[in-house]
Formats: sequence, C-alpha cells, structure tokens
Amino acid sequence: MTQNLDQLTHALLDAARKAGADAADAIAVTDTSVSIDVRGGALEQADRSEGTDIGLRVLIGQRQANVSSSDTRPETLAMMAERAVAMAKEAPEDPYIGLADPGQLARDWDMEALEMADPTPEPDPATLQEDACRAEAAALAVDGISQVQSASAAYGRRFIHLAASNGFSGGYARTDRATSCVAIAGTGTAMERDYDGDMRIFQSDLRSPEDIGETAARRTVERVNARKPKTGSYPVLFDERIAASLIGHLLGAINGSAIARGSSWLLEAMGEQVLPKGFDLIEDPLRPRATGSRPFDAEGLPTKRRAIVSDGMLTGWTLDLATARKLGLQSTGNAARGTSAPPSPATWNVALTQGDKTRDDLMRDMGTGLLVTSMIGSTINPNNGDYSRGASGFWVENGEVQYPVNECTIAGNLRSMLKSVQPANDARTYLSRVVPSLLVEGLTLAGD
Repeated sequence: MTQNLDQLTHALLDAARKAGADAADAIAVTDTSVSIDVRGGALEQADRSEGTDIGLRVLIGQRQANVSSSDTRPETLAMMAERAVAMAKEAPEDPYIGLADPGQLARDWDMEALEMADPTPEPDPATLQEDACRAEAAALAVDGISQVQSASAAYGRRFIHLAASNGFSGGYARTDRATSCVAIAGTGTAMERDYDGDMRIFQSDLRSPEDIGETAARRTVERVNARKPKTGSYPVLFDERIAASLIGHLLGAINGSAIARGSSWLLEAMGEQVLPKGFDLIEDPLRPRATGSRPFDAEGLPTKRRAIVSDGMLTGWTLDLATARKLGLQSTGNAARGTSAPPSPATWNVALTQGDKTRDDLMRDMGTGLLVTSMIGSTINPNNGDYSRGASGFWVENGEVQYPVNECTIAGNLRSMLKSVQPANDARTYLSRVVPSLLVEGLTLAGD
C-alpha cells in the first residue's frame, strides 16, 4: 500500500512539473475505518469506509495554491495540477512560503521503533459487535443505570505518504482500536449521563469492554441529584480527564500561527515563567505507541524531542517553515497538513511534569472547592487569556466529596492559573497528552 501511495504522490509531482509549477509537494492518504454501534444487545449501526484522498500544493514564485481530490485516475491528476497552477498564478504573494532545503530533510528514520501500527489482522465486525455488547451489558448491570445511550467499538488503519520536488519522499501507517460507552441514569429533567472510552494503537493494549462499561456507569450514577455549587472564589481541581485542556490552551497560545499574527496571550512571554518552577512540558514525537508520534513532519523535516517549558520557563514556539521564516527563527519540525490545505504548525506528544500526590491528596489539600470532571463551551480571549467555561463535577468540603454539581461557570485568567497549578500523579502515560489532575487556586465560580 505504501508503495502505491509513493507512486501516486510522485505522479502528482510529475503532473505539477508538466503544468508549469516551480515547486510542489503532494500527500496521499488511504483510510479504512470500521465502526459498530449496538443498542439493547443488538446491532444498531455498522459503518465501513475505505478511500484514498490526495492533495497537491504548487508554488509559482512566492505564490501557492492547494487542491485535493478522491479521484486518483491519471487524467484527474493532470487536471488537478493544471487547476492548482492556474490558482497559484492568481494568489497573493507570500514571502515566507517555500519548501525545505534538501539539507533540512529527514533521513534514515526507524519506523519499527515508533510502533505506530499494529501488525495484527483487522478485527472482524462480529468481534467489534461483541465488544460493544459487552460494554453495554456491563453498564446496564450497575444499579441506577436506566439505559445506555451508545456502546461502540471501532477500528481504523491509515497509510500516509508525502513527497516533494525537493527530493523528500516518505510514508508510514497508523492503526487505532477503540471501545466506548455512554450511560444514562434517571429520567426527564433529572437525567444524567457520563461516558468512558479507550483508544489504543495496539489492540492488545485496549482495556476490557467490561471495565469501560462499568466505569461509564459508575461515573453516571455518581452524578445523580446534581445541584449548583456556591458562588464565590474557590480552588478548583481539574480531573485528569479534562486537565489536558488547560495545557491545550498553552499550546495554542505558543503556536507559530498565533505568534506570527500577534494574537496570543503569551506573545511577550518567551523566556518568562508560564508554569511553576520545577515544571517541564516536554514534546516527544518519537515516543513508541503514542498517537502523536511521527518520524518527520508534513514538510519532510525530522521530528525531535524538545522542551517547550523548562523549569517553568517558556523556551520556544511551535513552528513550521513559513511561521519560522516570518519570525526569523528555525522550524521546530512541527508542520502538519491534510490533503486540502497547506502545512501549518501543530504539536505532537506532550507530557507535563507529574507531582507526588494523588488526586485525593490534592482534594484534601484544597479543603473546600470544586472537583471538575467535565466541561462544556469555551470563552477564551486569545489576546489576554481570560478564561470562562461551563463545568460540572463535585462539591468538596473538608477535603471530601459532598454532592455532585452542574450548571456552573469557572472563570479566571490562564496566565495566572497556569503559574499556580499543583499536579497530581495520575496521568495516563500512554496518551498523546500526558497531563495529571491539576489544582488551581482562587478561581471564580458562578453557581447559586
């Protein structure tokens, strides 16, 4: 399959050259996905999709255009190239675009070390249906569960190949296997729901359907009879399930696109403290069996481990070639792209320094406050970091959970929030974003 995509991307490059492009890069993706949903122990929906998508970017001087298609016939490739060249000639000039120099390109990568694809056979639909049914049955067996909204199992395999007129050519495969369950307790306006799920690259790493169903049910039952929390200023403990969203806001603020636009609340923060002293935020795109791993980025540059934050201090932006040139810096090897758009900066696997306390220890430390287990909506000011989100979870007094809460809003400023976080030790190390539960002091809660 990878060889076929290699030939396809080089055919696109040949078509671009014949159409008059000065330079070009191409991407081809073959995606196979299977998903099974069950309800009441019976099959509710089964989907299978297979297809190949292709994308071509051409450059005419300092102008560029991108076209994509799912038709791989030779005549389509020629038409795509001609259309892209015509579009590029009408595009505005951008002095920062351009392919990588040949000396910058990745070479001699070790795909086997990254373990990005499970070599075992694709599971048959009956196996996926059985997993979904087992998760549903486990959830329904928990007292208090009135129904299961959905129980699903899925499998995916993707082959990706990139090639460019600067001589780069490389590809890889990815797989994923997932099981999920959403349980419901109560009826009418008193209805509550929660979920659990797991997705792994290797099928053998996946948690059991029973564990997933039982966990979804337990979380749901715990939310019954929720009420609004008190209004005021309180510490908030972000559960590990949603704590990564806080770090996600930091990653978004240091993205080269935001920095180049001048619209980031961390615009002037290079070399300044953004996390507590002693904290590191490490990006490692070469971590085995992690969904964000890759040997090279979408511009053919080698990926590498780097410290985004070291000892609490911000050390660098996340850059592709264009944003790096605009800022007078070097790419960090973080270009990502699909078939329908040119490259843009993105982060790969990241891990935040974990603490030496459990989540329960942090809950005891905070005394009275809110344990947040889910969030909805988002109002984040990209320029100053003002933060406001809807939340639900549990009210804590004297370090112990008192009752479930919902319909509340958490507000604060990300710059001060992140500088004061206290981490637990409960991060799941197999995730692409390894972030533990985080305690933040002095946030404003709007409830009763």
